[in-house]
Amino acid sequence: MRAAVFFERDGILVQPGSGNGTPVTLDEFHVLDQAREPLTRLRDAGFYLFATTNQPGVTSGTPSRDDLDRMHALLTQRLDLIDVLVCPHAHDDACPCHKPRPGLLREAARRHGIDLDHSFVVSDRWVDAEMAEAAGATSVLLHSNRNGHGHHDFIVADLAAAVDKILEIADQVGSLRLLARPPSS
Repeated sequence: MRAAVFFERDGILVQPGSGNGTPVTLDEFHVLDQAREPLTRLRDAGFYLFATTNQPGVTSGTPSRDDLDRMHALLTQRLDLIDVLVCPHAHDDACPCHKPRPGLLREAARRHGIDLDHSFVVSDRWVDAEMAEAAGATSVLLHSNRNGHGHHDFIVADLAAAVDKILEIADQVGSLRLLARPPSS
């Protein structure tokens, strides 16, 4: 079993788009370069890295599935992520993978051998913290006006502080020693 860190895509790894904050075209999709160094620290420590996102507009074609796939290929390549986990359903569909429900994390755990009890969710939105709680992961929220009043385990100033907190916790419980990736051959 491996430890993972799941990042909310928009606002944490990707510059927010116009309107509701979700980039809907490839031209609007900009990976935040300042995310590279903190993610590299986590990857070097042995964590598997994922992005998560609700994308209910896909069912109506905004963004198109092809554009969304291109966006996520770019994000995965730029930040060396294991995967980008997407729920294309509307909130009213009661889909088990629509955040704050934990389906995205549970599917990643099943497919990639992730131990959710030793994993983290990083976001600036309460729905991600609620998803973490429902899946048994630890939530680290970046201080934001989007936090709301829901569940959270930790609130920190920024992505670098989130990584510091994750590495501190992991070191205290020894999870990195037990859950780190095997050495490359």
